[in-house]
Amino acid sequence: MKTVLVSGCFDIIHGGHVQFLRDARALGDRLVVCVAGLDSLAQHKGRLSAVSSDHKVAVLAAMDCVDRVVVSETAETPGLDFLDTFNAIKPDILAVAGEDKYGAEKCDLVRGTECQYVVLRKGLDFAPTSTTEIRRRCAAPAWVPLRVDFAGGWLDVPSMARDGGRIVNCAVTPGLSLGDNWLSPGAGLGGSAAWAMLQGEDPVASELAAGVGWQDPAVITETGLCVWQSGPRPRLEMRDAGEWLRGLMAIRWTGQTHKTSDIVANRRDLDGIAYAGMVATEAVKARSLPQLRHAVNYSYQIQVAEGMDRLPVALDDEDTAAKYCGSGHGGFALYLFNDQTDRTAFVAGDDAARAIEPYDRWSGQCSKN
Repeated sequence: MKTVLVSGCFDIIHGGHVQFLRDARALGDRLVVCVAGLDSLAQHKGRLSAVSSDHKVAVLAAMDCVDRVVVSETAETPGLDFLDTFNAIKPDILAVAGEDKYGAEKCDLVRGTECQYVVLRKGLDFAPTSTTEIRRRCAAPAWVPLRVDFAGGWLDVPSMARDGGRIVNCAVTPGLSLGDNWLSPGAGLGGSAAWAMLQGEDPVASELAAGVGWQDPAVITETGLCVWQSGPRPRLEMRDAGEWLRGLMAIRWTGQTHKTSDIVANRRDLDGIAYAGMVATEAVKARSLPQLRHAVNYSYQIQVAEGMDRLPVALDDEDTAAKYCGSGHGGFALYLFNDQTDRTAFVAGDDAARAIEPYDRWSGQCSKN
């Protein structure tokens, strides 16, 4: 009788595990599965198990392809927590899936014995997954805020990072959920980062992979009114709950979408953008609405110089600031008012406009709705 031995964490058992075990069982007449105990998992993976060993044993033992399940608590040698079981049953085959992290150690283990080391296919007959991916999806939020940027945008794109540059933005409501995705693509409110978070993805990684900046996932995750240091990755300099902006912000749909990755290479005034970011930073420090409006309007003038259409701002420029959200050339525009009465009148008089509010998950003062 030919005995096959496999080992693993089997933390959250999925279809990939099932296929691997079936392929391993096909190599012989008897399959023994050695499950890493809780101590081994904590030591080698650096995290707790999602389920107890008893549950793993029960699920694995219920599979027709599995003949025996053993839990190993040997945690002395990384990758060889199954060593006691190996020595006890003296398997004919030690099977691993794909490129095993501890393949060299396992090859050394079988060398000089009659045990054969077999590498099974890594690919699946269906969409692959992993315990890490499942954990991310389980931890994904049911709701996330969106964001508006006041100044310094583009300095979060690694290729445009500037020493001393600052990006100032704010998490806002209404937000998004999987069941309430009211936002059109290319809206300029951080929707792609929000959607990545809702699906359990790493939003910073997904935005950088798309060739754009990290500010959207950074502020959506942190929440509040934030000042970030320009650079290749998010570095928070300061944050404020942003309650002094309540009742003063609105967004207005411009009637056209945009795609940041398509315009990331456009020529733009990075010196002017950096100046606006510094003005906005000082405004947040002082909680100065006039200074923040100045930073927003300065950013808007840079956008116009870049070739964006002028926004229909039919209000007193001293009391109102406006700019395109995100990379601009479409999507929503941000409007910042001097008082709530002006904001209310603006939203009531324009079907394309809607009120937004700052959102800060730390203070507990700001509603999602």
